[in-house]
Amino acid sequence: MSDWDLGGVFCNDLNLPGGDDSQNGGQNVITPEIAQRKFREFIRTFRRVNSNVFEYREKLLRNVRRGINAINVNLKDLKFFGLQDLVMERPGVFLAEFEKAAQSVAKDLVKTDEEIQNIQITLSSEQECIPIRHINASHVNTLVKLPGICISAGRTKPKATSIFIKCRSCSHGMMLKCQKAFGAVQMPRQCQAEKLEGEQKCPLDPYVVIPDRCKYIDTQVLKLQEAPESVPTGEMPRHVRTLSHHNHTHTSSSPTRSTDDTYKQVLLSADRTLANRLAPGMRVVAIGIYDTFNSSAKAKLSAVAIRTPYLRVIGFELDTSGVPGMPSCTPEEEEQLMELSRQPQLYEKIVQSIAPSISGDYTVDIKRAIACLLFGGSAKVLPDGMKLRGDMHLLLLGDPSVGKSQFLKFVEKVAPIGVYTSGKGSSAAGLTASVIKDSRGEYFLEGGAMVLADGGVVCIDEFDKMREQDRVAIHEAMEQQTISVAKAGIHTVLNSRCSVVSSANPVFGRYDDERSAAENIDFLPTILSRFDLIFIVRDVRDETRDKAIARHVVNVRFSCLFF
Repeated sequence: MSDWDLGGVFCNDLNLPGGDDSQNGGQNVITPEIAQRKFREFIRTFRRVNSNVFEYREKLLRNVRRGINAINVNLKDLKFFGLQDLVMERPGVFLAEFEKAAQSVAKDLVKTDEEIQNIQITLSSEQECIPIRHINASHVNTLVKLPGICISAGRTKPKATSIFIKCRSCSHGMMLKCQKAFGAVQMPRQCQAEKLEGEQKCPLDPYVVIPDRCKYIDTQVLKLQEAPESVPTGEMPRHVRTLSHHNHTHTSSSPTRSTDDTYKQVLLSADRTLANRLAPGMRVVAIGIYDTFNSSAKAKLSAVAIRTPYLRVIGFELDTSGVPGMPSCTPEEEEQLMELSRQPQLYEKIVQSIAPSISGDYTVDIKRAIACLLFGGSAKVLPDGMKLRGDMHLLLLGDPSVGKSQFLKFVEKVAPIGVYTSGKGSSAAGLTASVIKDSRGEYFLEGGAMVLADGGVVCIDEFDKMREQDRVAIHEAMEQQTISVAKAGIHTVLNSRCSVVSSANPVFGRYDDERSAAENIDFLPTILSRFDLIFIVRDVRDETRDKAIARHVVNVRFSCLFF
């Protein structure tokens, strides 16, 4: 068989059926067969400028020999073969042809008698990310790129891509395709075998599924929530919700969750090599096809035209940097930072910039501590393998009306990754992690505030109002910076590399000078030992000092009138 028969020779679209603009109304129509031929040519011949290495051909051959039936393709490389727009506008059609072309090229390269499994095409893209709250109907059946935090991960399950059915009466067998991630296969009501004249027909619904002859792939379901720092002020975080089946409904008492009406929901499905790659708390950019399906659970209550959206993932871009979610700097910003570093008394200037509206002699050391906390330290790994954290924990304990909550609000706004919570409304599950169960008994692992703030700061106000068992739950997260989970058959360790800034009131509401510090502080030594700096903030009753504070408050209020 020649290369022409294999479709391995690249030729101009004008010589192919449907390629002449003059014959189809001025539109260059590319059929799936033509696209598959172009994809084969792309994998075989693509190479960089001034390079003699056929990048994707070598990568495909290397992966297949290692038993990895997948290849990652940069979307911008398809532009040189005129395939980028096809994949972006109609990914559901042309990605299937891309995988067929990759499997065909793999068979030609490996030259083995063993059957090569389906090759999975994963994409990486440099296109602009779309915020989750901006997804709408115009993005259906297109390629989208969504950033966020993985807050829930389900177990890997097998999913049938091809189902073999067999007639109970005449043993007629046939294979049915199941391409949709959440789509169901419609079983024929009548036997499809050709009957001779006079031969008795098979009864209705004669087919049964033969599991041994079905083809399966691994699938996993996840939940992606937008990053806390990207949520507009005054709005609730929204998440791309993932379920293992289209009629599942999650139920949980965790305070980090909300009702179904509060969040925008869409299903997310990752299969084959994309499964088991994410854990709760990881920051990721998901690239996939925004599609819809008819939810049988909702079809009884609404019209058939109401569709449930979901995202079929075809690529993950993980944030593997040391500080997840840290924004990158432009060359101009780097130059400004270098110029700023050369200024004298830089430390004092940074300290003066910490909450400038809060004045007082007692705030100087607090602002210095907050400045050091925001910059953070360097984590150390000792020769024996022991790890020392580089994040600082701070506790502000003292009288009311001294600005403790304002300091926490300032830290939450300034920090690139900041989560603010109140001790009264937080539980151990909301701060660390929880295992939730849906109506069908499926367990999901969901990260709490300290997992979502990995690489940032967690601000806990009213720390003394927390229950004692909830404070004990964050001991490991504060010192070891990990959260161990062993519930419902799920055993994992989540990262919580974050600083903790807390504020609390004394036992008697105000600090009593006639009692010792141990009597005023109602905390166990186990939790106090986790804090690196503890500030006892007192509201000293002094007329001169009170006048100065009142004058400062009036000046702050007066200056706001001119802005």
